[in-house]
Amino acid sequence: MSGILDLLNSDLGKTIISGVSGSTGTDQNKTSSVLTMALPVLMKAMERNASTPEGAQGLMGALSSKHDGSILDNLGGLFGGGVDDSVKTDGSKILGHVLGQRQNGVQQVIGQKAGIDASSVGEILKVAAPIIMGVLGKQSRQNNVSDPNQLTGLLGGLLGGNETKNEQSFLESILDADGDGSVIDDVAGMVLGGNKKQSGLGGLLGGLFGGKN
Repeated sequence: MSGILDLLNSDLGKTIISGVSGSTGTDQNKTSSVLTMALPVLMKAMERNASTPEGAQGLMGALSSKHDGSILDNLGGLFGGGVDDSVKTDGSKILGHVLGQRQNGVQQVIGQKAGIDASSVGEILKVAAPIIMGVLGKQSRQNNVSDPNQLTGLLGGLLGGNETKNEQSFLESILDADGDGSVIDDVAGMVLGGNKKQSGLGGLLGGLFGGKN
């Protein structure tokens, strides 16, 4: 199974980045940076939520109904006339459900490292969240995921399935952001002064957060 970051490097991913950039009025390179940092965080948050029976059941219900992957069938139409407000409203609900009170803190961390304000990060994620749910819905159908207990495996596969302890710690630290901004220096220090491995999720995120040219 391809990881979520492999998706961004595919033709579909480039369409998503371009469309989200155009619909939010955000520079395309910065949009790409935001999504590259945010998608693993969202996957990790969903994986954590799905580790409880109630959370897994809720996510399974969403993927088998509204977020079945059909949104991916007409991205040209989605982005063509400007993203409909109903999509952004849906995205806002997804973010609130997945990140909860950690949402502001996550947006602050990613915004600081991408060089844009947290509210712009929020706008990008509102558009991207329903698409990412669609990707999950499509993957769950392709992999015949019918049991909520299988969701953590699906999400782990999209994260790459081979996270090191440093990578897990990094994602957990961002998800523990409480909105007061204090986590930003800690996370930046950990990445800038810590993991130099240049492979996998850690290498990619470490490069981005370390100011890769």
